[in-house]
Amino acid sequence: MSGAAPDGDGGGTRAPDAAEAELTLRVLSALLREDAAGLRTRGTPVDRADGRWLRLADPRGPGALLLPVAPDGFQGTYGARLPLLLRAADGRTTEVTGLDAVLAALAGQAEPEDRGGFADFAAECRRALAAMRLHTATWPGTAAALSRRYGPDPARWTGHAGTLAYDTLAARLDHPVYPASRGRAGLTTADLRAHAPECHPRFALRWLALPRDALTGSGALDPAAAPVPPAAWPVPSALGLPAALDRTHLALPVHPLTLGGPLDAALRDAGLAGRAALAPVPYLDVVPTLSMRTVAAAADPRLHLKLPLATATLGLRNRRTVKPATLADGATVQRLLAAVVRREPRFRDSVLHADETAYAHAGHELLAVLCRRQPAGLDDALVVPLAALLAPAPDGRLVVDHLAGRCHGGDPLALLDGLFTLLFDFQTTLFGYGIALESHQQNVSLVLDPPDRTADGRPRIRLLFKDDDGPRIHHARLRAALGPDAPGPGDFADPRTLCDGDGPVADVFATITVHLCAGAYAFGLARHGRAPLAALLGLVRDRLAEAVERLGTAPGEPGAVLRAHVLHARRLPVKAMVTAGTLMSKERSGAADVNKHYTTGPNYLRDLPAPAPPPDAAPYPTAPYPTDPPSTSPTPTVPPPRPGWNR
Repeated sequence: MSGAAPDGDGGGTRAPDAAEAELTLRVLSALLREDAAGLRTRGTPVDRADGRWLRLADPRGPGALLLPVAPDGFQGTYGARLPLLLRAADGRTTEVTGLDAVLAALAGQAEPEDRGGFADFAAECRRALAAMRLHTATWPGTAAALSRRYGPDPARWTGHAGTLAYDTLAARLDHPVYPASRGRAGLTTADLRAHAPECHPRFALRWLALPRDALTGSGALDPAAAPVPPAAWPVPSALGLPAALDRTHLALPVHPLTLGGPLDAALRDAGLAGRAALAPVPYLDVVPTLSMRTVAAAADPRLHLKLPLATATLGLRNRRTVKPATLADGATVQRLLAAVVRREPRFRDSVLHADETAYAHAGHELLAVLCRRQPAGLDDALVVPLAALLAPAPDGRLVVDHLAGRCHGGDPLALLDGLFTLLFDFQTTLFGYGIALESHQQNVSLVLDPPDRTADGRPRIRLLFKDDDGPRIHHARLRAALGPDAPGPGDFADPRTLCDGDGPVADVFATITVHLCAGAYAFGLARHGRAPLAALLGLVRDRLAEAVERLGTAPGEPGAVLRAHVLHARRLPVKAMVTAGTLMSKERSGAADVNKHYTTGPNYLRDLPAPAPPPDAAPYPTAPYPTDPPSTSPTPTVPPPRPGWNR
């Protein structure tokens, strides 16, 4: 990043490159959306010939910071227009460029107790920028390797093996909400090259033999079960350990990046340092999935192992460990969803779920494993995580274009129409039972049966869900729908799962299903020029309205709730992930859950967006910067356009 004075005074010493400028725009937009340092609530609009600026007065003096903004509409009313701030004081303005300098300047406007969070976030941004540059450097080799291994056409990357290739493409995209999503705390560039999904590596797992009496498990990994749980699961002696351990210990896989200090500390904390044995022999070649901590067996990609990692993404408090409580809760939710589908037969063939009932842990978030089994019978289908749809394929075209070319006559809107119809039908049905899943882009896959693989010559769309922990459930509504089959408070380890009203459930529905799994694609495809934004948002709104209508219209019925909270609401909840994940302590933010802490944004489903500016509209300043206070000083020089600024 460009240099800056340690206290944030003045500007950067050089212009940011394209990668840093792109990241700075995302960061400024996110901080504005989340009202960091009062950007949104204390900012005063200043309209100039080049566009709108927000002026943030310094509460400790006469100066101010100015942020150039433009209409956004997705999750914020405005987003950053240029990757910079202006510092206005004594009638003069100084340009602040470079992400370190920008964040330091904003930290100076924040409350003293929050400034450490800005420093932590700046470190996250440096990691994200390094990852962006790594992605650029490794893309040619990775793209060529994917084409060699899976074929040149992504629309023919079939089965669960093909999903791993789509995961690699998706890992190179930015999260729709968290601006520094590519960074991972504590990992080096070498770690990413060897273990991260964006580089599509293969590596062998390490294994730890733990005493069965110290383990809690379920399904095939129940420690009281037979010595050899799932097929090909190694006994300790097969890993170079004494044969006597085969009767008393169960081997659990360990991610190579968890070895050493993190694993040693976990064993001490669990009181198992003298009773566990690390196997000397690596076993089972795996490929990382999009989540990185979950890996797929290279020889059998239906088998996924979710393994704790001593890192954090999407905020320093968003650790990539595996909390034991989430394992049992995920299995409980899976059984709940199966009960719902039994009552809703139209989903029996169109909605698929991974089996996540096999797990084991030793009561510590670094001593755990989830053994996920993906559905069989999908070898000829395209199993595409939603997160990959807008990713560039090796030939530069978007994945969604490749899929539409094979399955929908080249029309991506036809593909989205089918996706939204099924997605909203299922998710609104769950809402009718009082359930909202944390089923974001990474946890839902589009299963496409191409027309040349179906009996009637028409494409078939299904959905595949995984990672069922972390929902919100309106207990009274669920109980009314399922009766004695409904799980109660004692069935969930996380007390936040069950709630007493529709509000928390509607918040998850809006932020996950609407924003991340629908709205993001409307705005994304419009940005890529596939269709006008109004047409794409109209598709989202119409399919959602149709699904909501099936839930009933009387006051208090689920359909009326979703209509009021989503379709007709003036503003919609928006995740405030930077605030809850890094910028503020839990005491300062009040966040009970870093993934369910919200601000609000515009409702793009209620108010159609304004027409886009003409293509030749100047995206850069054409008039002097605003000054504060008005000055008789010489007009500041307007900088020329810089690569990567026009997003």
